[in-house]
Amino acid sequence: MAIKITDDCINCGACEPECPNNAIYEGGVEWSIADGTKVTGQYVLLDGTIVEAKTGQPPLALDVYYITANKCTECQGFHEEPQCASVCPVDCCIPDDQHVETAEQLLARKELLHA
Repeated sequence: MAIKITDDCINCGACEPECPNNAIYEGGVEWSIADGTKVTGQYVLLDGTIVEAKTGQPPLALDVYYITANKCTECQGFHEEPQCASVCPVDCCIPDDQHVETAEQLLARKELLHA
């Protein structure tokens, strides 16, 4: 299951540098698969859309930090727990029940992002 940031976010930015997949973005900022990963060329997003890794995608939130589930691995293969949640001062980094995945799926995404 990916992690999401709720509207309770105070925009402190503590979570962003902790993400090993660079899956966290400031509100209003475009994201791309290539940001902070080794992915080049085409990449298949969770919804089946094929994108160029370097192509900017629309922000998922405008007013608060957000996490793209397409890059979130819940820190599997890096840490024992999601680092965004461990540093969030207002506990707004929570499991995203819209993106439920197994540890094996999350580890496979980690491999794709950092191969």
